[in-house]
Amino acid sequence: MPELDEWESFYLIVGGAAGALIGLQFVVMTLIAEKPPVRTAESSFGTPTIVHLSAALLLSAVLRAPWQTITSLAVLWGLAGLGGVTYGAVVVRRMRKQSTYQPVFEDWLFHGWLPPTAYAVRAVSALAAPSRCCSSSAFITPGMPSPTW
Repeated sequence: MPELDEWESFYLIVGGAAGALIGLQFVVMTLIAEKPPVRTAESSFGTPTIVHLSAALLLSAVLRAPWQTITSLAVLWGLAGLGGVTYGAVVVRRMRKQSTYQPVFEDWLFHGWLPPTAYAVRAVSALAAPSRCCSSSAFITPGMPSPTW
């Protein structure tokens, strides 16, 4: 069915990631079953890692979906960026609030500063996307279908 040809890479990304995540879910559930309740410090540093990996998966899938215009993609890209900045603020608040562990410079850098900065860059790049869409063939990968925007 030629209508679904454009969705092939989308389904490969989502299907492969779903299979891997289901496998990881069973591993994590097995490890958590014998562990005491989560402390604040662990949730301050472990949960953001899962959120950032999930955001990368989501954005990979969104980028491979066959959009009719770049504006729709830019809106989702920008909303994901703004959501990430907001979540970054939540992480920083959790890091300051918890008392079981005193964060060091590396913790602040890799959990408090770099992720929100990356999300902010993503949100700003979404604003520039409609005005600077890929009209040059230099951005098209050989063998891949041309974008429809």
